[in-house]
Amino acid sequence: MFFKKISLVLLILSAAISVNAQQQTQLDSVLTLQQCVNIAIINNLSVKKSETQMLRDKISWDQAREYLLPNLNGQAGYNITYGRGTNTSGVTVSASQSKFAQFSLNSNILLSNGLSAINSIRQNSLAYQAGKMDFQEVKNETTLTIISFYFIVLNSEDQLSQARLQFDASKVNLDREKNLNDAGSIAPAEYYNIKGVHSTDQINIYNAQTAVLTAKINLLEAMNVAYKKDIRLERLQANNSPGLYPSNPDEIYSAALSSLALVKASDLRVKSAEKEVSAAKGKYYPTLSLGYGTSTQYSNLPNGNEPPASFSSQFKDNRLYGPSLNLQVPFLNYFQSRNNVRRAKLDLLDAQNNNSSTQIQLKQQIEQAHANMNNAYDRLQILNDQVVTYQSLYDAQKTKFDAGVITSDIFIIAKNNLDAANVNLINARYDYLIRTKILDYYQGKLSF
Repeated sequence: MFFKKISLVLLILSAAISVNAQQQTQLDSVLTLQQCVNIAIINNLSVKKSETQMLRDKISWDQAREYLLPNLNGQAGYNITYGRGTNTSGVTVSASQSKFAQFSLNSNILLSNGLSAINSIRQNSLAYQAGKMDFQEVKNETTLTIISFYFIVLNSEDQLSQARLQFDASKVNLDREKNLNDAGSIAPAEYYNIKGVHSTDQINIYNAQTAVLTAKINLLEAMNVAYKKDIRLERLQANNSPGLYPSNPDEIYSAALSSLALVKASDLRVKSAEKEVSAAKGKYYPTLSLGYGTSTQYSNLPNGNEPPASFSSQFKDNRLYGPSLNLQVPFLNYFQSRNNVRRAKLDLLDAQNNNSSTQIQLKQQIEQAHANMNNAYDRLQILNDQVVTYQSLYDAQKTKFDAGVITSDIFIIAKNNLDAANVNLINARYDYLIRTKILDYYQGKLSF
């Protein structure tokens, strides 16, 4: 009975594990857009490099703050010499071997250095904030890239579906023409025309399948993961008749200046460079620090006619301690302070120029992206109308062809026009969708 119960429990556990494994396999084989973005952000090398640079900036900021903490340093030395030596009283005596030990412990805290340390903290803090914006910008760019590749896969899959519909439709026509040809009701040329169209539709399926495979490989490569043959993507609800993007270039640019991580990083670097100049100027001023130290020493040499005291006695009796106030005035130090200020000002000029260039390029990119979106929208509307027109023409020609009123050449022209219009419409729909996502990216509102 006991073993029967154990067997039953193991059977239930095995079934549960099997179900979980199947669920996990299904989860891994069907990816959502959000999952693709998350995986890419984790695996992308540019994202990793940006993150490590951000962490370096954080360490620099921590170190700048920790310079305000007191330092504490200990020193110990033990020397053995041969010949004449000096005892702890400073008297030179003769000895074949002398031993000398010295111990010290010192601490200092900065009181003032022309606000150089404070401005250095602010400089590194702003640099760290800029690093965080750089990190966010790389993640945003990676997200936009993955969205584009994801839509390309969906586009390729829609093209494949369209190719199969065309193939199925031509198969119906081919079967009909074959029966008529076998019965001698039509000229053989009519049958072979339709058969050639059907072969072309079959080739289009193969081409579309290759395009789907290539698109998936490109997506997974951008995610930095190995290709899986059975990978599938969650379909998105695409609006077949999307409206025109609501924002104009000036509105998008204004939003980008206040929300785009790239712009924020550039602004923060200008502010950081300003604090770098202030920190460098602080080196012109005296540095005031407060210290405290204690020391003691030991020697094995005799003190006059008296033998040397024990180590513990000398350690206690020779002890010195007390506070100190140190003032360092930089009268002349090879013009290092002046040259550091000059270099800091050049860094500031570079940051300002980069900031201006970033904003100019951003304005140009937004203008171009908005123009591309408008062109994509106009093309989408034209192709929508074209599909409706060619569909009506195809339906009319199909009726005539089935009735034997027109030849296959005329019917094939109508079919080819409709097929090409449908393919172009699918491309145009995803092209417009990607263009709108680019404009969303500039405004810092990428959504899935």
